[in-house]
Amino acid sequence: MNAPIIDPLQGDFPEVIEEYLEHGIMKCIAFNRRGTLLAAGCSDGSCIIWDFETRGIAKELRDKESVAAITSVCWSNCGHHILMSAADKSLCLWHVLNGQKIGRIVLQQTPLLARLHPHSSTPSLCLACPLSSAPLIVDLNTGTSTILPVAVSDMANGHTPTSRNKSSDGTPSFSPTAACFNKYGDLIYVGNSKGEILIVDYKNMHVHAMVPISGGAVIKNIVFSRDGQYLLTNSNDRTIRIYDNLLPLKGGPSILEDLKNNVSELDGVEKMKAVGAKCLALFREFQDSITKVHWKAPCFSGDGEWVVGGSASKGEHKIYIWDRVGHLVKILEGPKEALIDLAWHPVHPIVVSVSLTGLVYIWAKDYTENWSAFAPDFKELEENEEYVEREDEFDLIPETDKVKESDVNQDDEVDILTIEENAFSESDMSQEELGFLPAIPSPDAPDQQEKYGGSFSKLMDSNHSGSPLSEEGAQNGQATNHELSPLEDDTGGTRLKRKRKPSEKGLELQKGLELQAEKVKKPLKPLKSSVKMSKTKSKSVVNRDPSNGVHGDEISDD
Repeated sequence: MNAPIIDPLQGDFPEVIEEYLEHGIMKCIAFNRRGTLLAAGCSDGSCIIWDFETRGIAKELRDKESVAAITSVCWSNCGHHILMSAADKSLCLWHVLNGQKIGRIVLQQTPLLARLHPHSSTPSLCLACPLSSAPLIVDLNTGTSTILPVAVSDMANGHTPTSRNKSSDGTPSFSPTAACFNKYGDLIYVGNSKGEILIVDYKNMHVHAMVPISGGAVIKNIVFSRDGQYLLTNSNDRTIRIYDNLLPLKGGPSILEDLKNNVSELDGVEKMKAVGAKCLALFREFQDSITKVHWKAPCFSGDGEWVVGGSASKGEHKIYIWDRVGHLVKILEGPKEALIDLAWHPVHPIVVSVSLTGLVYIWAKDYTENWSAFAPDFKELEENEEYVEREDEFDLIPETDKVKESDVNQDDEVDILTIEENAFSESDMSQEELGFLPAIPSPDAPDQQEKYGGSFSKLMDSNHSGSPLSEEGAQNGQATNHELSPLEDDTGGTRLKRKRKPSEKGLELQKGLELQAEKVKKPLKPLKSSVKMSKTKSKSVVNRDPSNGVHGDEISDD
């Protein structure tokens, strides 16, 4: 496919199922930062890492202590670590490259979602959203967990949640279900069952602002775009809302303190709402006004231009795609299987969805070639037409170009210092990013290594056993006896030559070859008696057949 002939007016969103991945029963998926690796949590407690370029399995992470289904997977910012939450109430952190488990902690309730801190120097701090309790900040190194405040009343009464492992004491009567870090991880946005978005500074457990949602529906999902400029919420009222983030990407807590000082005349909830109005502004609302379906796993595209949501109806595998303005541009209809998770590729227009049967479907764009879209004078012909060649058509410099003056100013300075902004370039990354996993062959047993290690040398030895080079080596005094071969005569006895019994056809063929060789050798026997020595004119001929017994004799031309 030639990129220049692709119609640029086509939407940059997926259209058809390109391929599907199958390995066990997969439940949840997540791309790394560049989209080169895809992690899939399975129902047996393992995590499969797919190389998304080759669509092959690069590594499998399996915990022998846990066989419970994986509920969520999350990559670290540099891609060297993966955090998995399981149905047995555990959080487990893995090192991707060597496949070793770094830490494991068991919570009081099953975490439905777990996210690593986006810019932590050590990937031990994570955010967990349990099934029926407040979100937690968990330190995997120390094993401690801190409950986040989920209502303005918690802070208004002077109540500060304490760090504890048991969440039964002081658990709110309602169950918030969603929370996420902002782009640089200095603030946490918590969505509760009262239909409120709380902006929390997790270091001092202080609620800075509150943004109410119209209708007060339970917030099920809350996600930031990659650039951190937009916030997406999925509520129980079957509506997806997009908010414009008015806060800067860095230094959020200090700016929130300044905003609170500016509205010091207010108090309590009104003060929180006033600050929240300066932090988030409603941008768009998305819903299916006809079917009124619930949404599952909504997210942004990699560039934030598209919004995608899966239908939560039973037996339906439908994916709705909107542009950020609010128009529904595509409905992808998949197989008759319920959709349980989906993710948009960070770079390419590709959506990956997980069905209830455990298959992962890859939705890609169906590119069509449009040759006339890139040349204003290009015309598609239905049949051949006679073409008259111009006089200067194939000249290096056509006459028409000679007349035109160059519009480029040669005296302008070229800017080589300015660096264009890249969504993946971040100067504060503590270590080099892991983009691909090396392919290392791993034989099943140690004896397989010896078998494959000596196969090539044995093959070379068998191929050269009857070659002219081996015969010349025998004449020069080199040992060609098979008994002296180090591959077959091993002192340790680890390598044994396997003797295969020849078949009847093989024996007949061997006898035929021997008879043919004897017929060829018979005319050469009188050659030894007819050798004459000539002083005047002779040539030195070396007979390479050891059966004749002539080696370096001089044979006359007579």
